[in-house]
Amino acid sequence: MSHSPLDRILVAADSALRTLSGAAGASRPAPAGTSNLSPEESRHSAGLMRVNHAGEICAQALYAGQATVARDPAVRDALEHASAEERDHLQWCRKRLDELGARPSALDPFWYAGSFALGVASGLAGDRWSLGFLVETERQVEKHLDGHLERLPEGDGRSRAIVEQMRDDEIQHGRSGEALGAHALPAPVQAAMRAASKVMTRLAYWV
Repeated sequence: MSHSPLDRILVAADSALRTLSGAAGASRPAPAGTSNLSPEESRHSAGLMRVNHAGEICAQALYAGQATVARDPAVRDALEHASAEERDHLQWCRKRLDELGARPSALDPFWYAGSFALGVASGLAGDRWSLGFLVETERQVEKHLDGHLERLPEGDGRSRAIVEQMRDDEIQHGRSGEALGAHALPAPVQAAMRAASKVMTRLAYWV
């Protein structure tokens, strides 16, 4: 069923409130795993999972922005499907932070606003460019998660199981975007995305 522009704006506003408040629910249970961590290892795991949670805040905002202005229903459906799985990731990371006695990033509203604006901008450039932005984002996130799997303490099987499932889902999202005809982004845009990601990850680890 098609939605009017006003309907899409209202849906986007509702998504923002649910995402930032932590009210958005997961459709899948969190991957199982056991942990045996020292206090120092717990703090390190918490920092990494706070970064992952902030990344999922960005993903929710990005897809919401893109879906709001998407022209092709098939593209909008793909974005909404990816967003639903990313919402699982968001809640898994939030729950893991609670288990580690840590809080989400205090800059989450800033991450959300910036990513939503990027989503709208990429969507306005055209659906194929929007999908290209999705594909490049997922490629960079996949590499980021691989790095976290190397950096997580060996005893943190719980966080590791979550990150592994997140990585598998991100790979599928990228493949879906490619199948729908994503345009490859210019190299300077890819480099700018990597630079912005580094700023976010370094800040979110601590703040």
